[in-house]
Amino acid sequence: MRPKPFIPEPFGKDGRYVRDKTGGLVWHRCRTRTLYADTDRSQTVYHANYLRFFEFGRASLMRDTAYPYREIEESGYIYPIIEIGLKYHTPLGYDDPIWIHTHPAKLERVRLRFDYVITHEETGEIICAGFTRHCAINPSGIPVAVDEKTCHLWKTFPK
Repeated sequence: MRPKPFIPEPFGKDGRYVRDKTGGLVWHRCRTRTLYADTDRSQTVYHANYLRFFEFGRASLMRDTAYPYREIEESGYIYPIIEIGLKYHTPLGYDDPIWIHTHPAKLERVRLRFDYVITHEETGEIICAGFTRHCAINPSGIPVAVDEKTCHLWKTFPK
């Protein structure tokens, strides 16, 4: 099944943010290239490595909004993944340039969700789309409310 079009256009003067013309949402974006180590015997990117790209996008978003994961953990919060969803549309090969688009999607009392769209930088083709859902816990592993700074990100992320 073909994915719904994703047509990013610049949002403001900061090149790290784009608005999808079809859906209207603002997304944070970062760029990377696939490594040879990302591929498998078929010379395409191994399916599980897309989760690494999601992590790169998520960590870049948090760092670029002045609240890197290191600070979150130093503040006593940990956000393990409790659910993942991913749809593959087009395979990637070695050295393909990609954009990783990340959007803070849903915020609940103790859970939060990020959505992702990975596109090929040169063709604009959608490679995959997915999400990660996280639970806020303290260092003892007990669920806690999402920290105030992360809640602030959800409230202030461009609409």
